[in-house]
Amino acid sequence: MKKILALLLIAGFMGCSKPQGFEYRSIRNFKIDKLGFDKTSVSLELVYFNPNNFGVALKHIDCDVYVDHIFVGKYLLDTTMQIPKKAEFYIPSKMDVDMKNLYKNTLNAIFATDVLLELRGNTRVGKAGIFVNVPFNYSTRQKLDFF
Repeated sequence: MKKILALLLIAGFMGCSKPQGFEYRSIRNFKIDKLGFDKTSVSLELVYFNPNNFGVALKHIDCDVYVDHIFVGKYLLDTTMQIPKKAEFYIPSKMDVDMKNLYKNTLNAIFATDVLLELRGNTRVGKAGIFVNVPFNYSTRQKLDFF
């Protein structure tokens, strides 16, 4: 009986794996809500993929956003979302962009066809009421479609 109990405990621990971080895919529905010299309000949807073999609850996101290595703003989300297993999902996002930092790279941005977009931070994900912090560091080239 003790051997059976030990095998069940080992199988249970092996089945409970730590959630993997989400994979960044792209941005969609980018919109400028309010244009300003100091700050500009933007809204967009971030597209991610859940590589886990199980659905998880996303409880919190806290990240810094960089364009071409220049800090442009902070994004916070404090809404619980249910994320299905092995599926793409969208996170609606609104943030204020610090325009002073973007002005430093204006000339490069005008002539560039894409920019380096970086998201660095933490997210809180879990299942069955047990949540863990999962750090992330996404970096991708984002195509600009101004013209």
